[in-house]
Amino acid sequence: MNGSRVLTGLSKSRSPDERKPEQRSAAHGPSGRRLSDIAYEKIKRLIICMEYRPGSFLNAAQVGAQVGAGITPVNQALNRLMIDGMVELIPRKGAIVRPISLEEILNIVDVRMVIETYCVRLAAERARDDEIARLFTLLEEAEILLRQRDVEGLMLLDREFHIEVSHAARNPVLAEMLLSLHERSLRVWFTSLSDDGHLAQVQHEHRDIAGQLRARDAIGADAAMRLHIESFRSTITGA
Repeated sequence: MNGSRVLTGLSKSRSPDERKPEQRSAAHGPSGRRLSDIAYEKIKRLIICMEYRPGSFLNAAQVGAQVGAGITPVNQALNRLMIDGMVELIPRKGAIVRPISLEEILNIVDVRMVIETYCVRLAAERARDDEIARLFTLLEEAEILLRQRDVEGLMLLDREFHIEVSHAARNPVLAEMLLSLHERSLRVWFTSLSDDGHLAQVQHEHRDIAGQLRARDAIGADAAMRLHIESFRSTITGA
């Protein structure tokens, strides 16, 4: 696979609305979702869960066979994953899973400390009651997964919990920034927060955040989120 060809091909491709009906149909799966979107989600999951480990070479044909997609949707998905910082596209060689350094994760934590604490303060003021109720539903689902020791399921619920909080802040730009930051650090979540003590601690911290939001306590929510982020920093540094 030629990395530069993947990038140029995307820039010259027609938009979905300009394609013929049979072309539009071929670009979508049975559910109506774009095949490249489906491939993107599947490949991202394999990277996050370390089935595709840092430094691994990704052959488009082999990846396509594993995720059930053609080479074109896979190449489009790899381009998106490059933008996400998860893969590198090397001209004339292909795609490589991008390693993530401790320094990079700590930089992400620093940024989260600034914008996610602000986000949770906004959520305490703006969240609807049904959005707060959804957080507690996620916490109940997490209790089941804790008993099952389902690390991947808990990681995905952690992601959803933070997405719900960011949406409740009513600032789409902020929500998009936080989603990117969380997804860039999910691989570290998967490898660092896998023992029972850490998993239970995350659940406790999430309950505190949700409780502060239900009380509409912006200061308390800020403090709870700050503690949660600092706890993650301590876990990955071993402090």
